[in-house]
Amino acid sequence: MARNKISTTVYITAEQNERLKLLHHKTKVPVAEYIRQGIDLILEREKGQLPGQLTLDAIRR
Repeated sequence: MARNKISTTVYITAEQNERLKLLHHKTKVPVAEYIRQGIDLILEREKGQLPGQLTLDAIRR
């Protein structure tokens, strides 16, 4: 299912840009997709820092 996307600007280093381009040329996966995947990894790793409902498991601790 396609998700709605918004446009934003991020600044990356020249090395990151070059490595992402090389990865894109090898895999044909768009650079933007790799950036979205990286954001998803960070959001998953830091989900405890985000507001939201506590799970029952978290309440028992």
